This record gives sequence, C-alpha cells and structure tokens, in this order.
Amino acid sequence: MTLGTNKQSFIIRTERGLTITGTRITLYDVMDHLAAGWTPKLILNWLPLTEEQLNAALSYIDSNRTDVEAEYQTVLQATQEIREYWEDKNQERLAEIAKIPPKPGQEEIYAKLQAWKAQLGLTA
Repeated sequence: MTLGTNKQSFIIRTERGLTITGTRITLYDVMDHLAAGWTPKLILNWLPLTEEQLNAALSYIDSNRTDVEAEYQTVLQATQEIREYWEDKNQERLAEIAKIPPKPGQEEIYAKLQAWKAQLGLTA
C-alpha cells in the first residue's frame, strides 16, 4: 500500500502502521487532527510535514477511506485498551502516593493544594 507521486512513495507501512515516509507521523495522527476539526493548514503548522507530504496523506486517506478508517478504529480501540490497562495498574499506586504525608515544612502548601482540589471537586 504505497502512494506514488513523482515516483516517490509518501505512505509506507511500518511497525507503527501507515506512516508518512521520512517521518514518525502516522496517518492516524493526521486523522486524529481531522477528527478534531483541524484544517490542513493548521495540521501543517502543528506537525512537521511539508505541504506535499500532507497532501499525499490526505489523498491516500480519501482514496482508501474504507480500509484506512477501519484500521484507524482498530488503532483507537487498542489505544483505549492500553490506557485502561495502565489506569487500572496505576490506580493502587496513585492511592498509595495520595496517602503519603507532606514533607516537613510543606504542610501549609499541602493544605492549600487540598483546599483547591476540594473546591474543584477533585477529591474523593
């Protein structure tokens, strides 16, 4: 699955998935920004891509929409599963950290932090 423009392949498959050649940027990164409502110009300002690379990515996405969208959904699902795994794994450790008393001399700062958390509804 490569897209050729002027005999250069701009989209290649790597271990990260469909990637823009010469970068670590995947089509899924571009699709994340598109899903958030970003314009191509804003994407160019945010990601280190040339206009030619971005146009090749957008063209590839448009011409292979069904396959790319299915793969993108798989990537989103895997990302969510990884996030949930680490949140569960770290929940116990974060509870332990929350129980650690403040260091000597930082009690006032700790009390202010707890007050702000309570005000924002961040305490359990």
